[in-house]
Amino acid sequence: MVRFGKKLTADQVPEWRGYYINYKLMKKKVKQYGQQLQQGEKDRRRVLKDFSKMLDDQIETIVLFLLEQQGRLASRIEKLGKQRAILAEQPDISAIAELREAYREVGLDLIKLLKFVDLNATGIRKILKKFDKRFSYRFTDYYVSSRSNHPYSQLQQVFKHVGVGAVVGALSRNLADLQERQGSYLSIYDQPASALKDPIIDMINSSVDKLTRSTNFLRFLGQHALIAQEESPSTAGEEEIEDQKYHFVSLMLNLVNTFLYMVNTYIIVPTADDYSVSLGAASTVCGVVIGSMAVAQVFSSVYFSAWSNKSYFKPLVFSSIVLFLGNVCYAMAYDTKSLTVLIVGRLLCGLGSARAVNRRYISDCVPARIRMQASAGFVSASALGMACGPALAGLLQWRFKIYMVTFSQSTLPGWLMAVAWLLYLVWLCISFKEPNRATEADDTPHNRASG
Repeated sequence: MVRFGKKLTADQVPEWRGYYINYKLMKKKVKQYGQQLQQGEKDRRRVLKDFSKMLDDQIETIVLFLLEQQGRLASRIEKLGKQRAILAEQPDISAIAELREAYREVGLDLIKLLKFVDLNATGIRKILKKFDKRFSYRFTDYYVSSRSNHPYSQLQQVFKHVGVGAVVGALSRNLADLQERQGSYLSIYDQPASALKDPIIDMINSSVDKLTRSTNFLRFLGQHALIAQEESPSTAGEEEIEDQKYHFVSLMLNLVNTFLYMVNTYIIVPTADDYSVSLGAASTVCGVVIGSMAVAQVFSSVYFSAWSNKSYFKPLVFSSIVLFLGNVCYAMAYDTKSLTVLIVGRLLCGLGSARAVNRRYISDCVPARIRMQASAGFVSASALGMACGPALAGLLQWRFKIYMVTFSQSTLPGWLMAVAWLLYLVWLCISFKEPNRATEADDTPHNRASG
């Protein structure tokens, strides 16, 4: 089996060599830290700080280069889009073929970029694993959980790769469109009876799938480590207090909230590109539509975290109402012919993210003996929502009108999620049980006195 260090060197794009993770240096540093700890030259805390700083710098180099390359690809696609618009009015068979080849060249460069991200994501994962093994310390959990949702962290750019997804969507749509356009001008004898799917699209999709598998490990740790921490043994009195605060249906409502939010995040991905274009935007704007929800979530996590100090029920109600309104705006953007309404809808959805409340509820209100299972349920609900979102979008292929409201594959995801959040709100109001805050407050002085 080829060692990863050699594979990284062999698979690098020569002109990009300075932008890959310096895996050899990182391995050397891990070895040096081990020697310094044994000799007493550095303590563990200093080692963790130095190694974290080094990895942060490596990731920042990777991400800044990734953003630069994404911008170049987007610019090339935009220029080709202008040529495509001209050909739409004045068709020319040879020009269409040349344009299609130009898109394919962009596709090949995109595949190179996807492999670049995949190699670096794998390098990050392996060096974290090597550090944990060397020092028998769960550094990976700390590092990923502290960076995954922090607004200034570059790590999330590596495993969310939203910008890359936008470029993939724009390129795939344009190639498919040109394939159909070319078929409409050529003789039946100039192409097979059934047109083949463009191999470049297949290669891009294969690269995206491989990248997703590589980064799922980091995403899992980022979600899991925020909740599942080593617990100190509980006394009988503490267990009794925990049992008083725990309510199974309320826990289920938090997990369902997590599931619905992740479905809401990903259900628009297959159709956001066409939806944006139908409103007169450039195809690359779909990246803004998809990513705006994640941007707004950064702000929602702040006020929801503070709100959960006083209540769990009220933030969940507020979240459901905001998400209902956000999805209605997203669905109504088509009939109002407004890209602004579309983006405002997605921003509202992001502002309704109650994931901070869901995690806090599990941490505060679930007894220690089943907290790990509840944490696993949170991660599973997130993963299931990520999978179900695009799958549901594939089923929503109808088009009809009721009065002046249009229901299509672009708007149905919004309407479906609006109905889902309305039903969830009703269930929440009927079944949620607010934990006894007085019990929690009374317990704090006792703990302090006993300490």
